[in-house]
Formats: sequence, structure tokens, C-alpha cells
Amino acid sequence: MGLSGKLLQIIVPAGVIIFAMAAAAAAATAATNAKPGCPNKCGDVEIPFPFGLTEACYLDESFNITCDSGIPIIGNIPVTNISIETHELHILNLVARDCYNRSGQLVSNNQSWLQAAEFTISNTKNKFTVIGCDTYAYLSGYQNGEWYSIGCASQCPSLRNVVNDSCSGVGCCEVGFPDGLKDIKVEVNSFSSNHSNVFNFNPCGYAFVVEKGEFNFSSNYLYDLPYKRVPLVFDWAVGNLTCEEARNKSNFICQDENSECIDPQHREGYRCMCKQGYKGNPYLYGGCQDIDECVDPNLNNCTKMCNNTEGNYTCYCPKEYHGDGRKDGEGCSADPATVLAIKIPIITGVSFVAMLVVSSWMYFVHKKRKLIKLKESFFRQNGGLILEQQLSKQQGSRETAKIFTVEELNKATNNYEESRIIGRGGFGIVYKGILPDKRIVAIKKSKTVDQNQIDQFVNEIVLLSQINHRNVVKLLGCCLEAQVPLLVYEFVPKGTLFKYIHRESSTSTIQWDTRLRIAAETADALSYLHSAASTPIIHRDVKSSNILLDDDFTAKVSDFGTSRLVPRDQKELATVMQGTLGYLDPEYLQTNQLTEKSDVYSFGVILVELLTGGDVLSFNRSEKERSLAMYFLSSLKEDRLFEILENGIVEGGNEEQIKEVVELAKRCLRLKGDERPTMKEVAMELEGIRKMEALSWVNVQSNLEEAEHLLGETSHSNEYGGSRRTVVYDSMNDQVTLALGYGR
Repeated sequence: MGLSGKLLQIIVPAGVIIFAMAAAAAAATAATNAKPGCPNKCGDVEIPFPFGLTEACYLDESFNITCDSGIPIIGNIPVTNISIETHELHILNLVARDCYNRSGQLVSNNQSWLQAAEFTISNTKNKFTVIGCDTYAYLSGYQNGEWYSIGCASQCPSLRNVVNDSCSGVGCCEVGFPDGLKDIKVEVNSFSSNHSNVFNFNPCGYAFVVEKGEFNFSSNYLYDLPYKRVPLVFDWAVGNLTCEEARNKSNFICQDENSECIDPQHREGYRCMCKQGYKGNPYLYGGCQDIDECVDPNLNNCTKMCNNTEGNYTCYCPKEYHGDGRKDGEGCSADPATVLAIKIPIITGVSFVAMLVVSSWMYFVHKKRKLIKLKESFFRQNGGLILEQQLSKQQGSRETAKIFTVEELNKATNNYEESRIIGRGGFGIVYKGILPDKRIVAIKKSKTVDQNQIDQFVNEIVLLSQINHRNVVKLLGCCLEAQVPLLVYEFVPKGTLFKYIHRESSTSTIQWDTRLRIAAETADALSYLHSAASTPIIHRDVKSSNILLDDDFTAKVSDFGTSRLVPRDQKELATVMQGTLGYLDPEYLQTNQLTEKSDVYSFGVILVELLTGGDVLSFNRSEKERSLAMYFLSSLKEDRLFEILENGIVEGGNEEQIKEVVELAKRCLRLKGDERPTMKEVAMELEGIRKMEALSWVNVQSNLEEAEHLLGETSHSNEYGGSRRTVVYDSMNDQVTLALGYGR
């Protein structure tokens, strides 16, 4: 405890009894939280208005609580607590499970639906958790009117590396999810063995959304999870109008003169709150009652006597101090003995205040020095000294990365104001920042950093800052004074390619020639990273949400948080599996062997997105065709190409160009990496396709065949090498990765 805290302990112990009396008084008024004449409890749970147990007792059907044998139920969901102060609804949520027998046959597959469109799942109070050693699971729901899905996966061949109380990805994985999620579905599945390889200790997989701090993982749960339901927290509000809109309606409910209307952040509807100095139920007329600040010494700062007033309080002198009833500060006077009795505590108080001021000053000086030392410690811990040495060797180079201070980036982002957030991902949050020279930048605030790989991290910063390609987002510098490093990139204004492909309002707004140019520019950037950079770089998370577009729709490859440097004499790397499900190379998923061809597969998925506008993972398709890659290949096999192309993409005789891109995408999606083209070959082919004249296809075809001969391409076979069997994997958009690496 700090010095100021200890001083407070000296001042207020005498108020403990009074504070207990205040708590008792608050408990006595709890019964008024229900509508007058209405039952206010079901079992041990208080039911405050606007919730109620009968039609006359709740605001509308969305707040209807059914009391079933002493258990409050909303819809078909058990309720454990309702708060009108924090506007939270605590419920018990079902666990989804997926169980098999020893031979791998499905015994039970119970998915979990949670439909409560009027309420929002709190992303600050809950987390998505998956348990199993042959398990992957989806969490899907509606966010801002759009269907959204994230996932989490866990594989472990034995219990050797499973750690109790640790949900870090081995036997148990957990992830957060974005704000504003409603009507969720949890679906859990096995990877490929149907738990037959781990049946002795893990016959089932489990997945659920649970309140933070209410679930601790145990290895025993791999054999049997004893819970059918787990705690979950909803946020709630009234209706779907803002305060300003609702005030003009006859059913506006914040009618109490001591209440006020609040618009919750990132939520539909409005909330009623008691004004400062009042407490109670703001949804009832007369429900906000005056707080008696004089009862609780923590709520007033009177040095003599306290007088409670409506919504506030005043301080005054007792009559024995003077005869005219003057208030504090107006010169209390009395006989010498009384004056002396007054002076002694005043002198003591002044001395105490002086001591408190000096102590506070010393505390803040100590705290400032401690903060400086902490920043220096983080700087060394994050490889700052090594980076300075590396950058000093490049003095005079225009491509040198800048080392920013914590204060510079705090100022640039207005202390990381929430309105400055322009992106969220599995490894961190991206903020829009404005530097003193008025340059607009993107500042990535990571979640974690691997202290065992600091040297490699520093080398990668130096290398990435030297990448100078018009289609690669430029790394401008970093800040190493924070607990985890902050990276500063050039700002790309139009956002991600994903947004322009998948948002309904943007459907078909990108014409075919622009799509083809974006694909060619992206391929050129990846080809540069693979073969032209001083040290080859495998991106490892190629996806449409990592391709940014500037004002001219020029593509820029971004987010190297999972990228790996590849020594020139090495063709593949054994790594912990990372990437976004739906884009992941199936060969990499099975072998953990990362190669340049893994990026080629992911790029093939992007080509299919540009062609079809389809979701990378979709529950509206059959299980075998849930991944966009398998849906695309299946459609080609059934000769349904032009049925799956996005509306409006075929125009003005570009059919042959589209067919060539389709054939290229098909080759990129081959299951065996050796049978896929290199990114250099892909980039050259796309550039050739762009230069084709749609009305002179025969001549262009012969030119392409000649170019293929020069490249050493032997076949454009439509057949795929290897097995047709695939694994359906997880996560919509860009929210979840399978494992945390650097967190850059």
C-alpha cells in the first residue's frame, strides 16, 4: 500500500461503524427497486424494474422474467443476477460439446445457441474458451448487423505439456472477441482423428463463452467437464433509440427528476442513471433517492459538522463555537478555552496537511524516477540497445527506422483514445496517430512479445524498415519503452481489401480491372518478399484483411506480426502453427513445415475472394464446402464457374481473363506445395493476364504459352496432386490466430 493509502487508514477508521450503518440503510431500500405492488425477488435473485415477473411489472417482453421453482429465467436462460447500476445481466450459458467413442464414431454433438437480441455480450467481462486435444471451435454471432465468426483450436498428442490453471493453447485455448456481439452460436468439432488418437484421456471437445475469472482450467476436464452451464455476462439497455431520439417518445422511461439519460458506448438503446448525490432505481418515478453524505465520512470533507441537503451537503460550526450560527469559513469565535481547544486540532491539522503535501511530493518524485527506470528497463528488455547499435551502422541511410519515445506516441494517439482505433487483430490493436510534423501514421500496440526471440525481433525491425516496395506498407519505426513494443507504420487511408470485397454496401464497387490490378500488385509484393529482399521473408498470414488500399486503390501488403525470416540455404522452417483459419495451407496445417508455398496457397484464397466475393468460411454452405477454397474447387469440378462469380464481375469480353485467373487460383490451391507455382511465377502470370486484349485472345494465348515455355512451366493441368481430403478450419475475418507468436 502506498503512503497516501496508509495516511487515509489513520484518518478514517472511526467511520467504519457509520459506513456499516449506511450499507444497512442501502439494503433497506432495495425493496423499492421493483415496480410498486410487484414481487421483487425470485429465489435469491432481486428483480429490479424494468425487469419484472408479470406483465404489469416489466417494461416490455424483452425484460420478462419467469420464476421457475425459485430460478429466474429470461427466454430459456437461467439468470443469477441483475444490476441496474452497471446494467449487467448475469446468466448461465450452455457448454457446447463434441464426444466420440473409442473407434472415432460420434456419440454426441451438442452445439450451443444463445439468442437474446435485446442484449449484448460483454467483451470486457467474458472470454471464448475451447477445451480438447483434437478440437477446434467457432464462436459466431451478429455484430453491427453482420454475421461474424472467430475460432480457437487446440491439439496435443498427450498430457505431457498440459498445465493446470493455464489456458495457453495446449489442451485449452481462450480468446477475446469484439464489442457488440449478439445472438451467438458455439460449434465444436474434431480436427481429423475424431479423438481416436487421444481417446484415453480426451474423448470430448468443449467450447463456451464464460465470465472472466469464473473458470480455471484443469487437465481433469479433458476427460470429463463436469459443467453443463457456465456464468456469462450480458450488457443491457432500453430499446434501440438514443437518448435524444427517445426523449421525444411517449414511452421515454427516464422520467424521475433526479435521473438522467446516458447513451452507452457501442450499444443500441439508452440507459437511465441516478444523478450524482442520488441512488436507487432510475427507471421508477421517485426511484432516485437522496444520499445522506453526512452518514459516511468518505462522502464528505467537513472538518466540523455536516448538514445533509437534497443531492448534496453543507458544513457548519456548532452553536457552542459562536452565537450567531455562522458557517465554516465565516470566523467561528468562542471563549479562550474554547479557542485553545479549537486551535490545537487546527494546528495539528495544518501540520498534518503540510506533512501530507511533503509526503505526496516525495511520493510523486519517487514515482517519476521509478517510471523512468521502468521505461529504461523495458527499453533494454525489448532489445533497444541492440537496435541502437544496428541502426548506428546505417547512419546516413534514408531507410533507417526511428526509435520513438512513449510520450511521442501517447501524444500522437491522444493517449490511445478509443476513437483512434482503426483495426483489431489477434496480435494487437492499431491506432491512427498524428506526429508533430502532421504526418498521419498507423501505430500497432501489440499484446505480447517473446523475450526469447528479442534478437530476432530487432533484426526483423531493421530488415523491415529497409523494405522499399510500393506495394508493401512501410515500417517507419518503433517504441521499445513500453512493456510490449509499439510499431509505427505508414497510414493507408481506405482500409482493407476485405472491407471492399465483403461489405454489402461495397458489393461489386471494385471493377474487374481494379481487382486484377490489386491481385497483381499483391503478388508482386509477396514475390519481392520471397526472392528480392536481402533475407527472404515468408509472410505467414496472407489474407484480404492484411491487404490495405490507398486512395487510388493501390494494394499494400501489411501486418508482418507472424512473418518469419528464412536463411538463404533453407527451403522450409519448422514452426508453431500460426495464421488465419480459412487461409491456412493444409500441408502446413498437417506438418508444421512452413515454406514459401504456404503464402502461395493463402494468395490463392484471396484470388477466389476477388472472383466470387464469397466468405472465406460460411455456415450457409455444406460442411465439406464450408471453406471457400473447397467450395470453389468443387464448383469448378461441377462446371459451375459462372454461377459462383460475383454479380457484375463479367463485363465487356473479359471472360477469358477471368478463366485464366481461375486456372491460376486453382494451381495455387493445390494440396501439395511442390505442385504450386512460386510467387514470382504467379506475379508474372497476373501481369501477363492484365496485358491481354480480350478481343485478341488467340494471339495472347500463344504469347502466354511462349512465356510459360521460357519460365519452364510444363503444364496447366486441371488435376490436383495429392488427396482431395481437407480439414475445415476456423475464424471469419481477421480476429483469431491459432497461436501467439511475437505479437508484433
